[in-house]
Amino acid sequence: MFANYLIGLREGLEASLVVCILVAYLVKTGRREALRPVWTGIVVAVLLALGFGCALTYGSRELTFEAQEALGGSLSIIAVGLVTWMVFWMRRTARHLRSELQGKLDKALVMGTGALVLTAFLAVGREGLETALFVWASVQASSDGTHAPLIGVVLGLLTAVVLGWLFYKGAIRINLAKFFLWTGGMLVVVAAGVLAYGFHDLQEAGWLGGLTDLAFDIGSTIPPESWYGTLLKGVLNFQPDPTVLQVTVWTLYLVPALGLFLAPVGFGRSRGKRGGERVAGADEGSAEDAGTSAAG
Repeated sequence: MFANYLIGLREGLEASLVVCILVAYLVKTGRREALRPVWTGIVVAVLLALGFGCALTYGSRELTFEAQEALGGSLSIIAVGLVTWMVFWMRRTARHLRSELQGKLDKALVMGTGALVLTAFLAVGREGLETALFVWASVQASSDGTHAPLIGVVLGLLTAVVLGWLFYKGAIRINLAKFFLWTGGMLVVVAAGVLAYGFHDLQEAGWLGGLTDLAFDIGSTIPPESWYGTLLKGVLNFQPDPTVLQVTVWTLYLVPALGLFLAPVGFGRSRGKRGGERVAGADEGSAEDAGTSAAG
């Protein structure tokens, strides 16, 4: 449940910050008449994401078992690719988020109502579709026959909405750069479990071999039905009897992805005098401004 709460919180907060920046900029510049088309685009994007999630959930039920596993495995791998790109993108570009969105909004204001709707729709819709896909994949991977994973996601999204509103009102200030760093790192760990589960689905679908080649089996030591087994399952998508392929994929993804993500921003690039210090400082300060100064 915690892993799914984290997904809902992290993904939802990104979308909330986007909405906060768009709305606050229009209010600050005295263009309140543009709020209606912007909210229209936001609502359409949210409905699209919900529809996409429902289609994934209910549409897959009509498939055969093998087809369900093949679809689930394929979408899990795609979801991990998208969320990995997203956390790295946010890690490097959070400091430019506000200026980038405001620039697009200025251009849309010149073009008219339709452009405003489209700008808001694209800004929020991308986050919504990524969230719907990754949440679906994560819930599939961590589902234990209860509604706990879905409840975790909903609670995370609700928390993100509340935080977004508080940012807009200027009621709270947190270092968003550090927030996204820590939650992004944890999300990479969750993604590794989802990826391993996705490959297991493809093995069960018959697309990949090695389903009976277990790397280890510690089910007697960590029973899946025990409280700690359930905790590990919910947080890390832990499986007591993974296949060799699952362990290999999990390791090959997690080690380099987490190492690169936790490396300093700008790592590997040529820097000028004190370049590393300026980049790190700008990243933290500007990311915080994106959420806390938007309504200023």
